[in-house]
Amino acid sequence: MTRLFQINGTNLMPAKRKPLDLETKIEAWVANDLTLIGVDGFVIGRQIATDHGKFIDILAMDEDGNLVIIELKRDRSPRDIVAQVLDYASWVRRLSTGDVHALAMSLDVPLAKAYRDQFGTSLPQTLNASHQMVVVASEVDEGTKRIIEYLSEEHDVGINAAFFNVFEAGGQEWLTTDALLDQEEVKDRAVKKVQAPWSGYYYVTGGSEEDRPWADLREYGFFTVSGKQFFTKRLDQLSVGDKVFYYQKKNGYLGYGLITAEKVAATDYVLPDGQPLIDALPRDYLTENAGDPDNCAYVVGVDWQKTVSVNDARTFSGIFSNQNVVCKIRHQETADFLKEQFGVREDHQ
Repeated sequence: MTRLFQINGTNLMPAKRKPLDLETKIEAWVANDLTLIGVDGFVIGRQIATDHGKFIDILAMDEDGNLVIIELKRDRSPRDIVAQVLDYASWVRRLSTGDVHALAMSLDVPLAKAYRDQFGTSLPQTLNASHQMVVVASEVDEGTKRIIEYLSEEHDVGINAAFFNVFEAGGQEWLTTDALLDQEEVKDRAVKKVQAPWSGYYYVTGGSEEDRPWADLREYGFFTVSGKQFFTKRLDQLSVGDKVFYYQKKNGYLGYGLITAEKVAATDYVLPDGQPLIDALPRDYLTENAGDPDNCAYVVGVDWQKTVSVNDARTFSGIFSNQNVVCKIRHQETADFLKEQFGVREDHQ
């Protein structure tokens, strides 16, 4: 159970939990920022009418062109809302690519432009190959949690619950968010039936050269992400020994390496020679927001096996790239190209 305290000098003032009576505001907050519920995507419609005479609160699209159903609990019982969102999913799964384009007509811009603005690449030709569901509530009972976990973990149903709690103390209000299951894992289980198999390699990207100078990462053997936990938590996917290809925005792939150290705050990362990274490399992108676990920079160690300069970036038309800072490479043409370009031997697989 989440508890929240306001720090008042040396004393802690407990914040009182308030009933979740802000559904309209929360729906707007989620629609404006899907990362609040762990979804990387954009909204294609709100209050979407189904053929069953019901209305989906929010319908979104992720980077794979798949749909995400987002439904607030409102005054329904936890089990009723799970049944409702499953009913919506039975309708959404039948939507064709053309149907999705028609649903997105209410967007201010064409669907293809909205997708490119969000992900920086072209809209997939096939849409809605899979779908996910997120129930938003203040809490759900243990029985409902077991149902959601069972559907997701045992039957690969893309369902999750996100919790929004409002607290009040000293005339101020705070909103906390959490999720029952890791949304990326929920998504992976849901789409594995329609996705190409994983190549065994990870894609990592640090943005543009201006954001993360490649010379720094290359010389000191690391990869870093900063910003919201929605982005930095993606480093949790990487374990020692994992194989990664580094992609730089606007250029292409610059290196292949093996993970040598798992995620830690940049201020806590120590180089192999025993020197703290931020002492050897006192860069703003590593030290900004230090001490703030929600916004500071995090680092993983990388033994770069083969690298090239920014001016010699490896790429081709249609090569895999997206805005996720860490993800699995499933595009086999990209994997084959990168293995050849960076001389990845069979004994590294």
